[in-house]
Amino acid sequence: MFEDFETRQVDIGEASAFVRHGGQGPPVVLLHGHPRTSATWHRVAPRLVRRGFTVVCPDLRGYGRSTGPAPTADHAGYSKRAVAGDVVAVMRALGHDRFALAGHDRGGAVALRLVLDHPDVVTRVALIDCLPITEHLSRVTAEFATQWWHWFFFAQPDIPERVINADPDSWYRGDPHRMGRENHDEWRAAMRNPDVVRAMLEDYRAGLTIDKRHEDEDRAAGVRIQCPALILWSLQDDLEDLYGDPLKIWQPWAADVRGHGIDSGHHVAEQAPQALSSSLADFFGGRTE
Repeated sequence: MFEDFETRQVDIGEASAFVRHGGQGPPVVLLHGHPRTSATWHRVAPRLVRRGFTVVCPDLRGYGRSTGPAPTADHAGYSKRAVAGDVVAVMRALGHDRFALAGHDRGGAVALRLVLDHPDVVTRVALIDCLPITEHLSRVTAEFATQWWHWFFFAQPDIPERVINADPDSWYRGDPHRMGRENHDEWRAAMRNPDVVRAMLEDYRAGLTIDKRHEDEDRAAGVRIQCPALILWSLQDDLEDLYGDPLKIWQPWAADVRGHGIDSGHHVAEQAPQALSSSLADFFGGRTE
């Protein structure tokens, strides 16, 4: 897994980021979602290297082998603004001032915050299986609350930790065949770490509080994504079923929006790596295989 990639632990003051990186060429950052680690990209990252990119895959703050600060009442330490700052710091530590960016699921929320807060550092952004948090919340229906109930459960204080840590193997289920054995083993080890579980819950608590406020402030100020944006979604997931065409929802957020669905379940990097890699490489300007 990640043959010829290097690993590094980058100190960022209150946080420490575990990162995989490899390849040569223009830099691309891949941000994973919940409850995965950077290992979820193990079938995508080598394909992007072959298309001529330097590929950087960090564990998000508190996920996997990255660490973060002790939680606070305002959840600011796990806000998407804080995590986006980690990504910028990691890339500077690796010698990259500008880069292309892709984020899946919760990593997509981080990618959105990064391009809004640091527009000068991102050349292009791909947002996968995600919408702005405020767009989700403005469309809450009984169907959404039923299918996405975990958002609101994770936001409760203390109870989710007690439930999940009592039997993490039953709560977080993964298929080693579909995920890949090494990816599965790394993910399973992380899920058994109570500190990781707490950090992942803080991610969701921040989403419904400080992250929502930051997005509301941006919308009121007319802040938009300045670089080209590629929107991708899994056709076997429920994003399009719940909301209709995701492109229409993203269009007010950016001047240049394009995208399409991919025939996959939610964990598209593991389930449809060829289709995802091709879409990303073509969008980011990779060389022909």
